[in-house]
This record gives sequence, C-alpha cells and structure tokens, in this order.
Amino acid sequence: MTALEKGYELLNAWRGEDYIHGCGVLPEIGTLTARYGKKVMLVSTKTHAPLTEQAIGSIRAAGGMLVPETIVPGARPNAPKEDVYRIAAEILRVHPDVVISFGGGSTIDAVKAAIALAVLEDGEAPSAGDGKDDLSWQGGPVDRFFGTGLVTEALQSSGRKMLPHIAVETAASSGAHLTKYANITDLQGGQKMLIVDPAVVPTAALFDYDATLSMPRSVTIDGALDGISHTLEVFWGAKPDSYEKAQEIALTALELILDNAKKVLENPSDRAGREALGVATDLGGYAIMVGGTSGAHLTSFSLIDVTAHGTACGIMNPYYAVFYSPAIQEQLATIGEVLKRYGFMEEDAALLQGRARAEAVSCGMMTFAASIGAPTKLSELPSFREAHVARILSAAKKPELKMKLQNMPVPMTAEDVDPYMGPVIRAAVSGDLSVIVNK
Repeated sequence: MTALEKGYELLNAWRGEDYIHGCGVLPEIGTLTARYGKKVMLVSTKTHAPLTEQAIGSIRAAGGMLVPETIVPGARPNAPKEDVYRIAAEILRVHPDVVISFGGGSTIDAVKAAIALAVLEDGEAPSAGDGKDDLSWQGGPVDRFFGTGLVTEALQSSGRKMLPHIAVETAASSGAHLTKYANITDLQGGQKMLIVDPAVVPTAALFDYDATLSMPRSVTIDGALDGISHTLEVFWGAKPDSYEKAQEIALTALELILDNAKKVLENPSDRAGREALGVATDLGGYAIMVGGTSGAHLTSFSLIDVTAHGTACGIMNPYYAVFYSPAIQEQLATIGEVLKRYGFMEEDAALLQGRARAEAVSCGMMTFAASIGAPTKLSELPSFREAHVARILSAAKKPELKMKLQNMPVPMTAEDVDPYMGPVIRAAVSGDLSVIVNK
C-alpha cells in the first residue's frame, strides 16, 4: 500500500461520509448541504470567487438558497475577533439552516467561533468597527471561550445546540475543516488565542484537492510545514493508548510531504503532488484530534505579525525536539529513519543516543525546510525583533494556553517558562542548539 492509499484509508475510517475529499469533488457540495436544510449562509473571501460560483450552482441545483443572497465576506488572516463578531451578527440577522465556511483556516476558524457566539447570545452581536469589540455581550465576548471545553459547558447549561456547519477547505495546511480548534486573534495585542472544544468541529467537510493547484508558493511552503508540525507534535507527546495511531498518522503524513513538497514547488500544476499534500495536511488535522500540539504551536501564537503560522511552527519544532529529547528517543529514531530515507539526514538516528540523536534529527528537519526555501531560525525573519522574545514568554504563562505547556512531552508550568522555554527561543533566534537546557 502506498503512503497516499494509506492516507485515504486512515481519513475515510475516521470521518466516513461526513467528509468528502479528493480531486474534482466540489460539485458534491449541493448534495452534502441538502442534508442540513435549504437556507444556506455562505462565508468566503473574494479570492475564491470561481470556486464559490461553482458551489452556489451545486447548492441551488440541490434545492438550496443563499441567505443573504450574496456571499458573506470571510475572515482576514489569523481570524481577527472583529471578523468573528461581524459573521456572528450576520448569522443572527438571517437565521440560516446551515452555514458554509469556504476558504482556508482563518475563515473556517472564524465561522466556528461565530456560530458559537450566535447560538449562545440572546442579544445583538457587536459589529466590526462599532467600538464594542472589547465590551461584553449578554453572555460575554469571544474571549470567554478561550481555553478547553468552554463552548460545550455553555451549550449544556443553556440547552442550546450549534448550527450545522459545513467547512469547505481550499488550502493544504491547517486541517481546520476537521478539528476542534479555532484560532482567534486580538490584532491590537498581536496575540493569537485558542478555542479547543469538540462543539466547534464542523458538522461535515469537503476538500477538493484541485482547489490547491492555484496556491501561491508561500502558502504551499507554510502548509507543508504546518502538516509536519501537527503530526510530529502529536506523535512526540502521544500517550500509550494513542501512540500507535499517532505514529501511523505521523509517518504517513511525513512521507507524503517529504516526497512531494519540493516537486510541487518546482511544478505547481503537479496534480498528484497537490493531492498528496492535501491528504498529508488532512492527516495533520486527524493527528490533532488524536492528541495535542505543544511548544511550537504555542510559540507561533506570538509571531502572527512576523510570519505565517505553519512557518513559525516549522522553525520552532527542531529546537523543541532537542528540549524534548529525554522523553522522545523512540519517536526521534523513527522520524530519523524517514528523513534519512528521503535524503535529509546522513546519520542513522537509531545508532545515536540521547541529545545527539535529537540534534541529528533536528538538523535533518532543518535541511528539509531549507530545501523548500523555508527559514530555519527566527533571525531570518525580517520583521522579527527582540521584543518578540518577551511576548512569547509572557504569552506562554497565560492560563488560557496552559494546555500547550501540559501537552509537551517534557511538561512545563508557568514557572518553567523562563528557565527552560527561554533558552529554546534563544536557540531559535541564533540557530545554536547548544544553548538549549534540558529539564
């Protein structure tokens, strides 16, 4: 069985008929949407206009109608709070049977949060630019959902249910269409925060991998790094009851990305390569439903004004691997074998021990990143400043993000952030692995 066949097998066993994916499947959106009602609110950015026109035709052919009659604008990069409020207000205004988010992770995440706000709010949602973004609704602003399981708690206490949500993914990247995560950003503070809740998992999803044929080079690179980050971070932190599944997902995704990322960057119209990257990043979405991400993702939340999310994670994971090394020796040996097989390592990781194994695998990860034109240290990012180090360390101590510290293979508390995370960040700035301190 090829890695691609294995990827399809894993995804289909996991999501079944709730997930339509493959090349050329967009026309099936109408039939999928009809399961949930006729009044359809479609949220998308203008960049997807040709695809949304095709989707609208399919929805209407299946008996659906748009409410409102025009497409609701999607979210800006990183899903700012203001866009969440605007979309929630539109849900309250038109009362759709089902909401479709059409785009990449930002629009999908914004719709996840907007549905929660609309369902759990009795009054009028604040609109972007009305000065209410920092004020409470009757039930509270979106901030009240930052953390784990808080949407579910509110639904249970109110007796309400989420609106059906169909996520149509257009980017091989975050896996947002399949997951319980919604990353929402406070643009004023420059900080991304996280909703983690099974209640926000889209009811159904569709991903036509052909939609990624027009993905820009930068987005392709970012998506590949995001897919690797999701699967590796989960594999590194896997518990005994999920270890085998996390390993199966991670190694399948890693093989697909290592084998296809450079090919697609050299030939963007490589349909088979695009399909492989789509399946790999979908496996990233599966991974983060099996386990949790940790250090690299936590750090990325403070770098939204410096680089894209996947790239931030891709830079950081080799450095965190060295910090985690006492706890992930088996995982490192397995990952090292795949990196060597695809020519990104010369050493046999299995013959190395301890920190030496971690440093060799980390260098292999950096070699792959460099091969696709991605940065390998924070100082290579033009907008990175010393102030970002303080922001990263401060954010890591926030109670709303403590799950990322706890998910680490070598867990941290807020008190551990300065003495242990600090050197990891410093290493990522300079590229010097030797400054990392193991706990």
